[in-house]
Amino acid sequence: MHIKKHIVLFFILLISISISAQKTWSLDDCVSYALEHNLLLKDFKYNKDSGKETYRQSVRNLLPSVSGSSDYSISYGRSTDPNTNDIVESDFFSNSYSLNASMGIFQGFQKINSIKASKFLYRATIEDVQQQKYLLAFRVMSAYYDIKFYEGLVNNSIEQAEISHANYNLVKKQIELGLKAGADLYEAEAALLGDQLLVTQNSNLLAGGKLILLQEMNLEDITDIILIEDMDMVVAEEKSMDLDSVYSAAKGFIPLLKAEQFRAKAAKKELAVARGMLSPSLSIYTGYGTGYYETTVDSLGLLVPFNNQIKNNKSRYIGASLTIPISNRWSGRSRVKQQKINLERANNAVAIQEQELFKLIQQLVQEHNALKTEVEQSTKKMESQELAFTIAQKKYDRGLINALELFQAKNLFGSSQNENLQVRLRLKVNEKTLDFYGGLPIFNIN
Repeated sequence: MHIKKHIVLFFILLISISISAQKTWSLDDCVSYALEHNLLLKDFKYNKDSGKETYRQSVRNLLPSVSGSSDYSISYGRSTDPNTNDIVESDFFSNSYSLNASMGIFQGFQKINSIKASKFLYRATIEDVQQQKYLLAFRVMSAYYDIKFYEGLVNNSIEQAEISHANYNLVKKQIELGLKAGADLYEAEAALLGDQLLVTQNSNLLAGGKLILLQEMNLEDITDIILIEDMDMVVAEEKSMDLDSVYSAAKGFIPLLKAEQFRAKAAKKELAVARGMLSPSLSIYTGYGTGYYETTVDSLGLLVPFNNQIKNNKSRYIGASLTIPISNRWSGRSRVKQQKINLERANNAVAIQEQELFKLIQQLVQEHNALKTEVEQSTKKMESQELAFTIAQKKYDRGLINALELFQAKNLFGSSQNENLQVRLRLKVNEKTLDFYGGLPIFNIN
């Protein structure tokens, strides 16, 4: 008997050590891990890297274009001597080399405007990445506080089950003493079983909530997660949210809005590029060439050596080119009109985002004021239900009310506890969201 007891104590000790050794996660820990391991976020980072390279290439397009070439050819039968342009009947080979360079001098500022447009688009992709970080952080925060809510439900249901279990033991003892009938035990047992079922259901909700958080974090090979206790659950009743100040702060940093603003600026530069295509363009070019020909002979009929031919056959050129667009089936004008439409669309997208942002903050402020009232009222309701249940419990202990009346009082108290917990957590999430839009660093994003 003592051996079994020691074995049981040993396993309990092992479980306790395992639980204590398991890492506990704060909200910042969860957000940081998710930002590092989320695969969808990585995809947006690839878009940012691509935009960065596009911008860099647009800058490199200002450099001259340089190319070199070489060829080796063998002619058979009747052909033209590439050196003298005479018709010859012999087989021969030739070898030539050339180096060419060109650079645009003026193209209606197309390249400069293209650089600015690609830079704005690159900055928009940076904001897209930041926006995805914030969205992911909010999803993690939502899952985090859902777990907190489910943990509260489990704790409340466990308390209710413990009360029902105590009442069950009390009825059982009273039946043994002959103070209650046997039927009362069935009512107490039904209440206990109902509360135990509720514990199981809430535990399942908690497990589902943890699974959602683990998936958002992309935390693999782990089936459970322990969150640290959230000690800051006191409602700041005096805290007020001003719509205009929050909206003004949000307009200055919300990535989604800034990304649309950068795209609008890029569209403006792309319109300038389209207009630049209608202007004349000037470029300069230069080159160097030489070659070796098997048909080149000296006055004695001997083949001129390779080195001598490379020196003697060299040629150089330099020039300038002016291109004036006259007519291209009106495509240039059409391109300008299309870019004007794109610019108007981009400006409208900015206005839409500003409008949506204002609506969202307006709803959050209204919800904040409503939730503050709900928290105050639900707290008073919970206190009243707790008092009513305490009185009902004393009456039940004295046999003044039946089990059904006690069960109803207990359920009303449990429902008020859950309602108060839910409202408090909703207010906490609401306050954090408003703090975010107000410019406070609620997430350790960077």
